[in-house]
Amino acid sequence: MSSNHIAVAVDGPVGAGKSSIARTAAKRLGFIYCDTGALYRAVGLYCHRKGVDLKNAEDVAGQLSAIKPEIRLIDGVQHVFLNGEDVSEEIRLPEISMAASAVSAVPAVRAALLDIQRDIAENNNTIMDGRDIGTVVLPNADVKIFLTARPEIRAKRRFDELTAKGIEVKFDDVLKELNERDFADMHRETAPLKQADDAVLADTSELDFEQSVDLVCEIIKGRT
Repeated sequence: MSSNHIAVAVDGPVGAGKSSIARTAAKRLGFIYCDTGALYRAVGLYCHRKGVDLKNAEDVAGQLSAIKPEIRLIDGVQHVFLNGEDVSEEIRLPEISMAASAVSAVPAVRAALLDIQRDIAENNNTIMDGRDIGTVVLPNADVKIFLTARPEIRAKRRFDELTAKGIEVKFDDVLKELNERDFADMHRETAPLKQADDAVLADTSELDFEQSVDLVCEIIKGRT
């Protein structure tokens, strides 16, 4: 990447804590945090609202000219906007997770969001997380981390997160959806989820949140 700015790519499966860990690490290091999954969720939300057939790539691609997703920092907190509307909360609903997974398999969607993501990394010291940051979006990132944890651990974390927000879900449903999402992400034709050859594996199964952030910060400091 640019010699002026440090780019950190954090990839990993759903529920690995990428967003919260990367966001906290970025704050600690004075970096900008970019949650690329939120951009896909915004596209998924738009298509969900419009009743678009998410299995039809042409139908999804046909919506792109009307979709303007943005990431804005407000008081140091990332907010996601869809055509000017703050949708930061709505994009976290379980049905929007599945919609995001569906639209992220569409090559036209990935192409449309690529420039937004690269611009952020080129102009800031950035920690960016997603499914294909180190492999596709920022292949020349200064640091690459593959953040993961065992499926049942990830499902428990997601379950706790949703119930804390007052969303009623069953643990078995969360685990089932997580396993389905893992399979879809790893087996899609376009930019499947996989660990980049030069990425550091960070398994947080046995770590609490603060320990996970410490690990990520140590990896970044050790490589920059």
